[in-house]
Amino acid sequence: MANLAGFNAQNVDPATPFEALPPGKYLAVITESEMKRTKAGNGEYLQLAFQVVEGPHKNRKVWARLNLRNPNQTARKIAETEVSAICRAVGVLEPKDSVDLHNLPLQITVTQKART
Repeated sequence: MANLAGFNAQNVDPATPFEALPPGKYLAVITESEMKRTKAGNGEYLQLAFQVVEGPHKNRKVWARLNLRNPNQTARKIAETEVSAICRAVGVLEPKDSVDLHNLPLQITVTQKART
């Protein structure tokens, strides 16, 4: 529980609905990166946060999860090709750490899939 004594919603404008970023191409930079354990506990994925840097959606964020350490060889291969594309786009071909990819502009493509 959290003490909300003193808060009055009548004195604060409500948040606007959060809409998904429309499909398209955006100029963005990686602002955050972290290796995380998979839910199954048998691998790790690189989670990247991209921030749009121009246009009407400036400052919006998009996340990617890349299964770099996974028992599924196909998942690993897909992740490796994605990291390769990112490295080439930002001009860092041999990063020592994911932070080496931060704050360098690249074009990302956002797509949407219907949830099943």
